[in-house]
Parts: sequence; C-alpha cells; structure tokens
Amino acid sequence: MVKMTHLAAQYLATAGISFLKKKDDDSHTNLGFDTKKGCLETWPLNDYGCKIALDYAQFSLHWSTNGNKRKTLHLDGKSHREIVKWIKEVTKTLSASKTYSYKLHYELPYGKMSDDFVFSKPPQDDLDKMLGYRKIAQLALESVVDKMALSTTIRIWPHHFDTGGYEIIGTSNPIGVGFGMAIPDSIINDFYMYTSGYKEHDGIDTSVFDTITYGDWMNGGFKGAVLPMKTVDEAKAITFFNESIRKYRKL
Repeated sequence: MVKMTHLAAQYLATAGISFLKKKDDDSHTNLGFDTKKGCLETWPLNDYGCKIALDYAQFSLHWSTNGNKRKTLHLDGKSHREIVKWIKEVTKTLSASKTYSYKLHYELPYGKMSDDFVFSKPPQDDLDKMLGYRKIAQLALESVVDKMALSTTIRIWPHHFDTGGYEIIGTSNPIGVGFGMAIPDSIINDFYMYTSGYKEHDGIDTSVFDTITYGDWMNGGFKGAVLPMKTVDEAKAITFFNESIRKYRKL
C-alpha cells in the first residue's frame, strides 16, 4: 500500500538535495505536511517560496509558488523518466548553477529506480487511509510539541517515511527522545505511533515503566512505546504521546 507514495516522495527529497544547502543532519531533504491540502511538500526551494508537493488524494505532484499551484503532474501511468523530465522543466529557472537530479544517498527497500519504472495509482481507499493517518499524526504531534513546549519541528523523513520529531530532554543527564508515526516495518506490520528514548545511542530499558492508557511498551530489539494506527484518533494519539514522553522526562 505504501510503496508508491514512498517512492513518489523521493522526488521531493531529491529536489531538496539538488537545490538546498546540505545540512549535516540531512534536514534539507525532509518534508513538511499541509494537513489542509493533504500534501507533503519540500522546503521552499528559492526566495519566492517555490515548492514541489505530493498530493495524496490525487496522487500527483504540484509545482507551487507561495502556496499557489502553478503546474500539476498526475503520476498514474507516468514513468520515472517522464517525471524527472517534468521536474527539470519546472525547476529550470530556480538556479543558474544548479539543476535537478534524481540522486539519493540512501537505499530504499524496493531496489534501484529505473528510467522505465511506471507508477500506478494505489486504490483510493488506501490513499485516503494513509492521508488520514498522516493528518492524525501531524496534528497530534504539533499539539504535544506546543503543550510540552518542545523545540522540535514535526517533519516527514523520506528515507524511512516516518512523521516525527526528536528532542533532547534534560541537561545534566540528557536523554534523546524520538516520537512519531512509522510505516509498516519489521517491528509492526502496520502504521503505528512510537516513542523511544536513548542514552548515548543505546535504547533505554522500558521493563520497569508503568503501563500507558493506549499502546504497549516494547523492550526487545526496539525499546519504546508503540500503538498501531487502526483504531487511533487524534485524541488517543495525543494521550499516547503525552504519557510515553513523560515517562522519559521523569528519568
């Protein structure tokens, strides 16, 4: 279900790689999510607010300036070669010294992209479901960050395709806490919320943590709290993040 949207998001990531200043944490490649428009979007690619966006419901790419759509490419039936050509065309005025190039510095679980790969639009129910999950995650996470006065921004990271944030908690004994929504993987074969804490890159033992209202603590290869998205609404998501993040804050 997620493969086509995950692959399509890489055109946004590679636009960031092509036109934005490289950052050590790779944040120039990450994506925003507009909950009202239902779109993933790049950072502004120039001073005029030009962006490329991925529209979930339409399964299309938009080229916009200051939030106004200028051009649209529907992805269903389009080859990788055609999409790259379209992006090169719409971005040709962005820079005199830079051009768009589809070059990733990480690997995806689908194999190497070929020029003749053709996109097919997922069933509308699947697109709507994935869009709904993104909206719940984004709104819940933004609410939690605001209420807890955290400094992180909520972004989509195109490699693993998770919506999330990361915060360093404490000063004398700092703990790194990552939290967000992941796509189906080896931990849970479904979209799921997660919160996990780290000390010097090692996962923190959760075996003594009290239970939380929604979700469960895991303490195997992955150490943290998880909550499958199937029955989650925004209120449940907020409760999950509030309770799980506070466990780490109390350490």
